[in-house]
Amino acid sequence: MALATSGSNATSTTLAQGVADAIGAKVKTDKWALKLDGASIGSELTRTQVSVLENRVAPGGHFGWHSHPGASIVIVKSGVSTFYRGDDPSCTPQVHPAGTAYVDPGGAVHIARNEGDVELVLLVTRITPEGVAPRLDEPDPGSCPF
Repeated sequence: MALATSGSNATSTTLAQGVADAIGAKVKTDKWALKLDGASIGSELTRTQVSVLENRVAPGGHFGWHSHPGASIVIVKSGVSTFYRGDDPSCTPQVHPAGTAYVDPGGAVHIARNEGDVELVLLVTRITPEGVAPRLDEPDPGSCPF
C-alpha cells in the first residue's frame, strides 16, 4: 500500500483569495497570445477560486508528492525550485531559478524541492474550481530515487 507523502520544511501562507462566476481573457499582440478560460461545463454553475500564496521551503525541504485540480502560475522569488513530475520515468528535474516563472497545468502528480542552500520562496497564483480542495496529497509514484 502506497501512502500519501507530506511536505518537509515547507510552509504556505494564503495572501489573498477571491471567487468569480467565470474567468477569462483572450489577448493577442504581434508575437504573443494568451487565452484563459475558466467556466462551468454543463448546467450546474461552478465558480472559479483564485488564490495567491507565498510558499517557503528551507534548504533540503520539499512539498511532498501532490496534485492540484486546477492550474498554478508560479514565480520563483528566491532560491531554486526543482520540479519533478510523477509520470516521468527518467525523473528529469525542471530547474527554475529566482526571477523565473512556470506553470503547473494541474492534474499531474508532482513534487517541488529545494535542492539549493538558500530558502526557496514561491509566489503562486492558483486557479481552481470553487469548493474543491486546492491540493491533493498523493502517494510516491516511485519514479524518483528520493
